[in-house]
Amino acid sequence: MQTTSQLHPTYYFSSRRSSIRSNSSMKLGGWNSSQLGFTGRGQSLRFLTPIHKTRLFVISDADDGHAYAPVLEEDSNTNHVPSSEPETFFSKWSPPKYLWRGLSVLVLAGQVIIQTLKGKVHWRNTLQQLERVGPKSVGVCLLTSAFVGMVFTIQFVREFTRLGLNRSVGGVLALVFSRELSPVVTSIVVAGRIGSAFAAELGTMQVSEQTDTLRVLGSNPVDYLVTPRVIASSLALPFLTLMCFTVGMASSALLADSVYGISINVILDSAQRALRSWDIISAMIKSQVFGMIISIVSCAWGVTTMGGAKGVGESTTSAVVISLVGIFMADFALSYCFFQGAGDSLKNCV
Repeated sequence: MQTTSQLHPTYYFSSRRSSIRSNSSMKLGGWNSSQLGFTGRGQSLRFLTPIHKTRLFVISDADDGHAYAPVLEEDSNTNHVPSSEPETFFSKWSPPKYLWRGLSVLVLAGQVIIQTLKGKVHWRNTLQQLERVGPKSVGVCLLTSAFVGMVFTIQFVREFTRLGLNRSVGGVLALVFSRELSPVVTSIVVAGRIGSAFAAELGTMQVSEQTDTLRVLGSNPVDYLVTPRVIASSLALPFLTLMCFTVGMASSALLADSVYGISINVILDSAQRALRSWDIISAMIKSQVFGMIISIVSCAWGVTTMGGAKGVGESTTSAVVISLVGIFMADFALSYCFFQGAGDSLKNCV
């Protein structure tokens, strides 16, 4: 088979608008052409080529004595060969941000449980986070609980005095604080103070690629960053709740005695008659669950942060909001499970 240079071809370029001819012919696909052919002395070769809308110009003064056709311009509407893989709906679909972040919370919770059961806990970091969540949060939690207790005392004393139920004020306050107010108020304060800090810290580490550095150094970010925070929050919240309950009841008794003339002994005796051990246990269980929700949501929002400083701010705000919503939802579910049917706690303090 002879090569093209041996055939001494001249070229023929065809299109709808113009053409250039010579003795022998070579056809290049124009607008409608789909074949490229070489015609020589008694021999011909044809094969299919892709269709491109290309304008070609022949320049005859080449160094090797043969004409060549450089491509000077190519139309933007080029006909490409169709892809072998057809596009589907899911090829361009990406899950919404709230969906994959919600799934990341479940995945992170599972990893924390597995690593804790295996004993892979960074205890030094856990103690540091425990000090941060517990002792450094006591002041703001107790102050908030004291004022909440005094506000509820004002409302209860005003209404119960008209009904002649002064001896029931302490019991009602004790039940409200132990079952609902103390764990919820403490968790809200911790979510605003500690949950936002967790999300901001881990978000900054994520956007600055510090978590990738931990992986390069052979450390698991879940073991080093997430698990200590979850354990610290779960252990510190029950004790903070118990302290908030004590301070709330003390502030209520002082206000009732000093302003409304109801003796402190009456308030405390009524509270003792109404309270049961299960009320305190349920409050500590609730606070422990709330601590896990705050820490896991905040850490999950932190490690999924994108977009630099703006993304860190958005993740911090969103983590606090989602934590509060999770606290209220969990509070309803736990209260429904713990306190079913008619109660008789106030019978002894009427």
